[in-house]
Amino acid sequence: MGHHHGHSHGHGHSHAHTNNKKALLLSFVLISSFMVVEVIGGILTNSLALLSDAGHMLSDAAALGLSFIAIKLGERKASLSKTFGYKRFEIIAAALNGLTLVLISLYIFYEAYRRLLSPPEVISKGMLIISVIGLLVNIVAAWILMKGDKDNNLNVRSAFLHVIGDMLGSVGAIVAALLIMFLGWDVADPIASVMVSILIIISGWRVTKDSFHVLMEGTPQQMDIQKVKEALLNIPGVKDVHDFHVWSITSEIPMLSCHITLTGDVGHDEVLHQAQSILHDNFHIEHSTIQVEHENKGCPSHHGTCN
Repeated sequence: MGHHHGHSHGHGHSHAHTNNKKALLLSFVLISSFMVVEVIGGILTNSLALLSDAGHMLSDAAALGLSFIAIKLGERKASLSKTFGYKRFEIIAAALNGLTLVLISLYIFYEAYRRLLSPPEVISKGMLIISVIGLLVNIVAAWILMKGDKDNNLNVRSAFLHVIGDMLGSVGAIVAALLIMFLGWDVADPIASVMVSILIIISGWRVTKDSFHVLMEGTPQQMDIQKVKEALLNIPGVKDVHDFHVWSITSEIPMLSCHITLTGDVGHDEVLHQAQSILHDNFHIEHSTIQVEHENKGCPSHHGTCN
């Protein structure tokens, strides 16, 4: 009977971590500053498209702020009461961001409906200037976040999606301002805000769904659980792999635990070492807990077998 826990962190991970922190903080300062400008501009020009974009920027700022706090909290050391530390807070932050996006977009739908019934007059020139500046600010913020680890970190990805949705919001506001300016279509303003809301709600739903999957201890989406099991079964002397669980603490830390049953007189330590190496090298699982047992001395709870 044996038990082993593999644990290692590479230099690459800490480098990505520092990049994520810098990217989130810079983007937060940038987006928050311009959001104030956009709220004032939206009120002065009477533009819902600008105000909806400002609403999205508010959720952006909250998303980026939350994500930054989550990463800072995640750095705190594990304690006796929280043995995994605070890393899971990143996923909670991502879930809150996603839900915020959905709620904001529902409010914009309602406000746009009211404006479609009686379109108010919009000062298109001011709306155009502010939305062009907004687009440039979002392009810079998106570029900063792309330097972070958005492909592997759900938290950074949720912040990046916020900014991309925001960028499209600025494009919508620019198009609406031009239509009002040259064709007198005041109805373009609420229509643009509805289109922004649809984009916001899609990205919000996606982030919420992904973070909920992690919170429910779901199998990491990029991992083929059957292949992992087969790779362990292919180790010479391994008869069975059971009580098999794969989940993740955050989007970047997959975990595995299982029982491996051996046949005959196969060396316990050798199999354990091979299993650890396969998981680490082939599937990037650094944290694994493996119990090794011989077939004639299986799990006591099930008289020789575990489900």
